[in-house]
Amino acid sequence: MYLFIGLGNPGAKYAGNRHNIGFMALDRIAEAHGFGPWKSRFQALVSEGRLGHEKVLLVKPQTFMNNSGQSVGEAMRFFKLTPDAVTVFHDELDLAPRKARIKMGGGHAGHNGLRSIHAHIGPDYRRVRLGIGHPGRKEAVAGYVLHDFARADEEWLDDLLRGIADGAADLAAGQDGRFMNAVALRTAPPRSGAGAPPRHKGGADAATPRDGDTPAPLDAPADTRSALQRLADRFR
Repeated sequence: MYLFIGLGNPGAKYAGNRHNIGFMALDRIAEAHGFGPWKSRFQALVSEGRLGHEKVLLVKPQTFMNNSGQSVGEAMRFFKLTPDAVTVFHDELDLAPRKARIKMGGGHAGHNGLRSIHAHIGPDYRRVRLGIGHPGRKEAVAGYVLHDFARADEEWLDDLLRGIADGAADLAAGQDGRFMNAVALRTAPPRSGAGAPPRHKGGADAATPRDGDTPAPLDAPADTRSALQRLADRFR
């Protein structure tokens, strides 16, 4: 049993916020992989299913962001799991939009959801850091993360969430590099006849990973879909 934790705030008021990208990631995984209905348990909404050969519980804490660790700790104790069975999906100010990185252990970098999880289970869990960019000024951060994604963000956000769902089984199997390849194929597909994937606008490139991060793949397999197939996939 593995726990995939999505961080966010409960309720329709916050559903489209940048801070809720963790919830969005779990919703897309559940939809793409036929998980069961969401049920109230562990002070959270949970959905159970399988990713490849692994049994996974998706957990969206309903305690509000600052108390996320209460729900995570309760679920982990019930299933008698250790922190290395926990993967947390969360928004990351220090990554440009559409970027994703995996990190095992480390600090919470001031993220209140991670701070709460640290307090309840310690730091030795895996994180999937989902870039939302930075507003540029520290005093603007609170308003920025609690504001909905802009319409201009919709395309890259959909690509990122699709990539997460595509690679979810690899993530559950501990194949972090393959997971990152799946994300890269959606967010930076190789252009025909080109070398490296295109660089995207929207903030710092953040290509250099932090210590402990799984770097973005530099040799993602070529996208063999036709232009028509790629267009069709975008609207699925």
